[in-house]
Amino acid sequence: MSSTKKLVIVESPAKAKTIAQYLGDGYEVLASVGHIRDLVEPKNLPAELKKGSLGKFSVDVDNGFEPYYVVSTAKKKTVAELKKALTTADELYLATDEDREGEAIAWHLLQVLKPKVPVHRMVFHEITKEAIQHARDNTREINQALVDAQETRRILDRLYGFEISPVLWRKVGPGLSAGRVQSAATRLVVDRERERLAFVAAGYWDLTAIVNPQTAEDADAGLPFSARLVRLDGERIASGRDFDDSGALKSKAAVLGEEAATALAARLTADNALVTVSKLESKPYSRRPAAPFTTSTMQQEAARKLRFTSRQTMSVAQSLYENGYITYMRTDSPSLSQQAISAARSQAASLYGAETVPDKPRLYSGKNKSAQEAHEAIRPAGDTFRTPKELSSVLRGNDLKLYELIWKRTVASQMADAKGSTATVTIEAVAAASGAEPETRAEFTASGTVITFRGFLYAYEEGRDEERHAPAESADAKLPSLTEGQKLTFDEVEAKGHETSPPPRYTEASLIKALEELGIGRPSTYTAIISTIIDRGYVSPRGTALVPNWIAFSVVRLLEQHFADLVEYDFTAEMEADLDRIAGGETDRVHWLTEFYFGDEENRGLRQVIDNLGEIDARSINSIQITDDITLRIGKFGPYLEVPDPDAAPTADGEPAKPRRINVPQNLAPDELTPAKAQELVDAPVVTDRVIGVNPENGKNIVAKDGRFGPYVTEIDPPVEAVAEVGAVNPATGEVTEAATAAKPKKTAKAAAVKPRTASVFKSMDLATIDLDTALKLLSLPREVGVDPESGEPILAYNGKFGPYLKKGTDSRSMTSEEMIFDIDLAGALELFAQPKYGARRAASHLKEFEEDPESGKPILIKDGRFGAYVTDGITNATIPKSESIDDIDFDRAVQLLADKRAKGPVVKKAPAKKAPAKKLAVKKPAAKKPAAKKPAATKTGATTVVKKAAARTPAGKSGLPSTSSEG
Repeated sequence: MSSTKKLVIVESPAKAKTIAQYLGDGYEVLASVGHIRDLVEPKNLPAELKKGSLGKFSVDVDNGFEPYYVVSTAKKKTVAELKKALTTADELYLATDEDREGEAIAWHLLQVLKPKVPVHRMVFHEITKEAIQHARDNTREINQALVDAQETRRILDRLYGFEISPVLWRKVGPGLSAGRVQSAATRLVVDRERERLAFVAAGYWDLTAIVNPQTAEDADAGLPFSARLVRLDGERIASGRDFDDSGALKSKAAVLGEEAATALAARLTADNALVTVSKLESKPYSRRPAAPFTTSTMQQEAARKLRFTSRQTMSVAQSLYENGYITYMRTDSPSLSQQAISAARSQAASLYGAETVPDKPRLYSGKNKSAQEAHEAIRPAGDTFRTPKELSSVLRGNDLKLYELIWKRTVASQMADAKGSTATVTIEAVAAASGAEPETRAEFTASGTVITFRGFLYAYEEGRDEERHAPAESADAKLPSLTEGQKLTFDEVEAKGHETSPPPRYTEASLIKALEELGIGRPSTYTAIISTIIDRGYVSPRGTALVPNWIAFSVVRLLEQHFADLVEYDFTAEMEADLDRIAGGETDRVHWLTEFYFGDEENRGLRQVIDNLGEIDARSINSIQITDDITLRIGKFGPYLEVPDPDAAPTADGEPAKPRRINVPQNLAPDELTPAKAQELVDAPVVTDRVIGVNPENGKNIVAKDGRFGPYVTEIDPPVEAVAEVGAVNPATGEVTEAATAAKPKKTAKAAAVKPRTASVFKSMDLATIDLDTALKLLSLPREVGVDPESGEPILAYNGKFGPYLKKGTDSRSMTSEEMIFDIDLAGALELFAQPKYGARRAASHLKEFEEDPESGKPILIKDGRFGAYVTDGITNATIPKSESIDDIDFDRAVQLLADKRAKGPVVKKAPAKKAPAKKLAVKKPAAKKPAAKKPAATKTGATTVVKKAAARTPAGKSGLPSTSSEG
């Protein structure tokens, strides 16, 4: 056995643990835990550098855009451990991910560790024994072009954010940030909301008939089916697709009104209506399987089928990759290796039959022209796929769910097409002339697909996003056997009113799809983009939908008006293509950054745009005109409406009277603030402070108020005049009594700091009718329920931020209703304290309790802590991985988590070392090449009328500057 030692560095501890078992003796595998250094914040630069060309960005824009990197405080211990391990190593293997970011991490490690031993770049796309050993035996040099592309992206984001964010602070609000990709994503969401704001609903009616093929002569003709009206007297009937977003008809179709639809339904159910099959069509049906997963399609499908957020999907996928279950999860290529194709075909044949596998393997290529395709698609790892059933003992919860999704998609991608036939029947119904009504001919159609060979559907069927104009018939509907000329009857004809629906809001899945189609961002950045726009407060999730906040409208308007090129979708996508060219060695990064920041003869650079912004009207940027008299303002504390106040008098210096302000409810989405809704808010009764009465104990007024966080009561000092009235004159001395003298009290600094007592009003109470006794009871809280006979401690009832609760010393218990604060007695309180602390909340927060831990002998609990759910036996705490659901944690898994945590030992906290002076490290630049030319650049359903025959059958029936991490 060799006595040499080889040091292997990867990004994560989980990855290190998995790889170590495949390399064996002679290898030490350690983790850098992500990036070890980054651009320093300008305020933390050494004093002698703050005034130089580095001072603004920590990037020397005047000297080749050289960045100033430092090892973060949090990573100094990690770097020290890596350096120590390197002193005893004979070789160094840098085994970070095989993408731009992974290449950059390897380069940073090389720059900081300065190894004096041979260095090898080890790359792989799956963590299996064969893949790791192959990577070990086939190393390469660090790809400097990939490093340059990643460094350019990082510097670009620093320049963009640090130049534009201060403009947002001054003109929109503090704590905002601008990012190259997040700005484009925010604009997408805002543009969709603008479409919804401008949308005008159009109304139309149609008919749906329940058709019965049975007649008196043929009682076995088949079951009833549904058909939809498509033509009336030869003229096509309008559906939702025939209207544009302004509510106007955009085709020559006829719009059916309520009166006409109801009358026609009645005529077609009359006994003398003639209903026959006028046309039958049958076409072959064929459907191909979906391509294997890319990062984007995996995130979309996990959102549809598993209800995962993009962040959750990538977290689970990262865990599966690092533990050797799937291939690398950041890829834009849907292609499979020959090894994977063979594994998928073999497994499909063994599980579903040889006939489900086509003669030739299926080959897939990406539709996105800018796809890098450095990796194959996301698939199960290895040359033989493990089925979800085989892994059910080691994978749990969300890990197993996502693995099963990836496995199904991969196997199905190599299976045969689904085959069948689609039948379409056209039915002619003739309503005879009656009185003034002429004969009317109505055409109905119905379609149905019969699958005769399921093919890939045995394994998997791709989910779909909600369609704006859903198809009228189900593709899986079945039609009975019919013949042309066959007579039918209508059991029921239903007249339905509809309204066109606005464009649907983006979900995480559909936004990722849009970003990918536009070429904005890359697979590794989609999760960060969505997380950023949510964390910055630009977008709020409402169910699965992403709803822009009003602040996003102001930010996007400012960027559109003053940084138009930078938020153009094509320009942002072109920047991604430029970064790809740098990664391919086709463009020099310094030349590209110079052109972007300083501009050239044809195009202005970012610096020139900033220097020539001119005057920006902040009031205009933060205002939206709702009607002629109502303006929406986006203020420091949120949006509000501003209207002229007819009762307000002009100011003394002749200025116009101050307008009236009305708060906009926090839960009101932008597209819901229609002119009618705005007027309703303006016309609503003004809630003013109401004096309920006087506190007899101190003479202060008790006032009911409606505050920003809800209704409450408070006590305030009465007006000076009121105090003087209660004062009296001493008849003997003529002096005013203390009450009157107190009219103008001298406030000390200490007294001025005392805040008035306040208390929130219960949800069951009405602020307009609350009386003095109730208000005094609320202000008297906390209420002492009694004294614990065992400990002698008082038990107090509180109304807290998270609801009502009891407190005894440091122990507390939640109560189920606010009324219990005044109703609960000592016996009830003692009974509540006798229950487990989390008993009342377990159902709501999915907390659990198990038997005693076999090692500690103490009960195991799942608690909800500050940083998420965790398992504890009262001695050891173990965090539950984000990839696992609390519902899936059983006793055995809880014991395992605690055992793993004990094995790691206690966390040893050391005093932080003194900061060493930061050193400037230059970026290696490739040989200059001639740069490529570049030019910056709610559905509402109306009334329904049903006309039935007497014997009708009943048919079955969603802070500051940008982060130091790269944004995209």
